Amino acid sequence: MAPEVPETSPAAPGRALPRAAAVRRRVTPGRVCRAVADRVRSTPGTHTWLLVLAVTSAVAAGLSPRLRSYLLHHVSTNLVELHTHPVRVLFASAFWIETPSALLFYAVLFELVHATAERWLGTARWLLVAAIAHVGATLVSQKAVFFGIRDERLPRSLAHTIDIGVSYGLAGVVGVLAYRVPWPWRWGYLAGVLAFFTYPVLNGGTFTDLGHLTAVLIGLCCYAFTPPGRKAASAPPRSRPRRSTR
Repeated sequence: MAPEVPETSPAAPGRALPRAAAVRRRVTPGRVCRAVADRVRSTPGTHTWLLVLAVTSAVAAGLSPRLRSYLLHHVSTNLVELHTHPVRVLFASAFWIETPSALLFYAVLFELVHATAERWLGTARWLLVAAIAHVGATLVSQKAVFFGIRDERLPRSLAHTIDIGVSYGLAGVVGVLAYRVPWPWRWGYLAGVLAFFTYPVLNGGTFTDLGHLTAVLIGLCCYAFTPPGRKAASAPPRSRPRRSTR
């Protein structure tokens, strides 16, 4: 007598397997749009900053090279503008980039660095870290330019140079993000970041390289701005000594 074979019914035509249906639901345009909208709502500061950069980059791209140079010089944090309009240029320089075609590159960095930090720190604390790094690194780097010109180690033309961009704020946030990295990997993150920003300074780098290193160090000094739960991942728990009982 032949063994009985359990009957199985094939899947109904036109019906996808559950896993395939789930995959298809995950990639629908509606879900993608909602995910993008949720990301933008959770990081309003990052994407507002990006929007302003997109507008200023479009304006700069539409100008003639001579007019663009004139405009960027007047929003630069060089020695001349810092002496005459310090508050204006410290604020305005963070909303322009020298090469408009680099906007896509900075957009990727904003999503990776600023958006991550804003969701973790909150908009106010993230913006405060970026602003302190931007202002502090600018003042330190330009002070180095001042001493270099005074001691005739740097050309006097650097007093009028174009010094704009968002890189100091980005570097500062990269620094504070070290406190978000779990303990086993934090030392590796710190070593990589410090090596990346220190190497150009030690190998005849420019004042901009000094500014980036300064911004990272400022970010590392912003431990107090990190969320209260940061201490849970700061170090492995220590075992308490057991009390002896008789």
